[in-house]
This record gives sequence, structure tokens and C-alpha cells, in this order.
Amino acid sequence: MTSSKWALMGLLGVLLFAAVALGRLAVAQDETAPNRRPVAIVADQRFAVGDRGVLPLYVSRPWTETLPDVTRAVVVLHGRLRNADAYFETAKKAQAAAGAAGATTLLIVPQFLAQADVEFHHLPADTLRWTLTGWQGGDAALGPQPVSSFEALDAILAQLANRALFPALTDVVIAGHSGVAQVVQRYAIGARGGAALAQQHIAVRYVVANPSSYAYFSAERPEPAIAAACPGYDSWKFGMVDRPPYLAGATPAELERAYIARNLIYLLGTRDIDPHHPALDKSCMAEAQGPTRYVRGHAYAAMMSARPGGTPHHRLWDVNGVGHNGDRMFTSACGLQALFDLPGCAESQ
Repeated sequence: MTSSKWALMGLLGVLLFAAVALGRLAVAQDETAPNRRPVAIVADQRFAVGDRGVLPLYVSRPWTETLPDVTRAVVVLHGRLRNADAYFETAKKAQAAAGAAGATTLLIVPQFLAQADVEFHHLPADTLRWTLTGWQGGDAALGPQPVSSFEALDAILAQLANRALFPALTDVVIAGHSGVAQVVQRYAIGARGGAALAQQHIAVRYVVANPSSYAYFSAERPEPAIAAACPGYDSWKFGMVDRPPYLAGATPAELERAYIARNLIYLLGTRDIDPHHPALDKSCMAEAQGPTRYVRGHAYAAMMSARPGGTPHHRLWDVNGVGHNGDRMFTSACGLQALFDLPGCAESQ
């Protein structure tokens, strides 16, 4: 073969590689760009977080009047696109699949808006708004007052602890899939809202499904070589360095003890194993935790259970045959058991 033909083949190879790379980049940009756009739909109800601002949300039934038949509340958090309407639909699908258990369940989906959302929809000045990603880690709101997104969740739990409104409530579940599962896991570390529920003997459970990353309590990571070359690998929201004010009042050891004491379920889809998934966090901070969501979840749970005393209140359930799909995760046998205590997860595994 002549040198010119070798050169031509080499050029074609470079162009093919570039096309594949650009295709992946385009998909990745599709995943990242939309969160900068205003949301299409703002939730239709409002919840006052004290006198510090108003939070939009979806609620499946009027929750400012007595609901004597409600025994369970499921709080589902939306993802990075702030599309609470889509997550409300997912929650309703799971509720319908739960049958009788779903009939006595109240669904709540809060919406953490950004400044762009408030401006685009001409919302009142008292509407709480955060930066595009700050709400995911418990940062303070940009306005009208510096309310942490975690404080807003505390206020929702305090509302559920009101026995005048919920005389038969026994269980509250806080759940999220993918990016919002990261929010649930971080909130579970320092959640204060559970105290009001505990006083009323209402159990609280956190369901963390297929997140891209976890907050670690120590500097140890499953991929130490990647961590060594990544200066921010132990910063919040991946570690305990530079925590937001909501979490700054306690030491990492105190936060870890509180986290260990919480009732928590990790749901991991056995087919969520694509290291190139466009919505997977590929930062070095996340890569230090493993190559895929499934691997990262098992590694985190194993590392936590290896601590002195283990993690007696934490469980990890594999959801067989399911990839990165929130609807299928929460309507699976394990999803329905995690959300509604329906039996069947052990058999499905």
C-alpha cells in the first residue's frame, strides 16, 4: 500500500474518531444545557417556609385540612432540570402500582426553582429561588431570604408532623432517582426535619436510587489513584470539606453517626452500568468513586458497612434487569417495597 493510501486511511480514522467524540459531546450537552433554561411548568400549589419564602410544589391531596385516612407520605424530589411535573407523574405511577397501599398515601413533590424560572414565569417576589445547582447540596436560596433547600425540606416534614392534619400518619418516605438521589443522600446526612416526626412516632425512610455520586465521610475512595490527582475530590458534595452552613455546625464524625442511624435504602439497577452514559457525572470527583453508578453504589455501601459497627439501618437492593430509568426503578418489586412496604423484593432478587 502506498504512503498516500496510508495517509488517507489515517485521516479517515481521525475523522471517524472525531465524529464519535462529537456525537458523545452533543449528547452530553443535551443533558447539561437544559438546566439553564426556564422550566416549562411551575407546580400548581404553594407552601410557605415560615415567613422566609414560598416554595412551589405538587401535592396529591389537600394537605392543609385533616386527612384522617392518610397513613403514609412519599416525598419525591425532582432532578437537575427542576421538572417537578415529570417526577409527580412518576410518583403517581408508583402509587397506582401499589394498589391499596397507594390509596392511603399522600404524594408531595417540591420544586426548587432557579432565578431564571422566577423571571420567565413572572412569579411573585416571595418565591424561593436558588442557583442552578446550589439547591442540590443544601445551599442557601438567592432570595427572598437565604433559606437552605434542606431547610425547606425540614419545613415539609414539620408540616407532616402536625397530628391535627395527619392523625393516622405512621411513615414518611423521602425518595429520589439519579441526580435527585444525590440530593436525598446528602439531605439524609444532616436532616433536621425528622426530629419533629420522631416526636410523633412517625418513621422516616430515605430511598436513594441510582445516583452518580455519594458524599463520603472520610478521604478514602474506591479509586485512590484518581482521587490523588483530583484536588476537589473530598469537597462537598463529594466529601466533607467546605460544607454549606446547614451542615457546618456539626463535625464529619457527628454527621456520620447521624447518617448511620437513619433508615436508608440504596436501590441500584443492575443494568445501570454504562460508563459513558450522558447523564453520568464524569468529573474526577465522581470517577474517584468508581466507573459506573452500579459500581459506585456497591462500593459506597460496602465502605460504609465496613466501618466499626457497620450500618444496621441501611440496606442495598439490586433491581434486576433495570438500567437508568426512574419509572422502572420505582415500580419494580424492590421500588414498591422501598416506597410502600409491599413484599416481593427478596423474591425479585
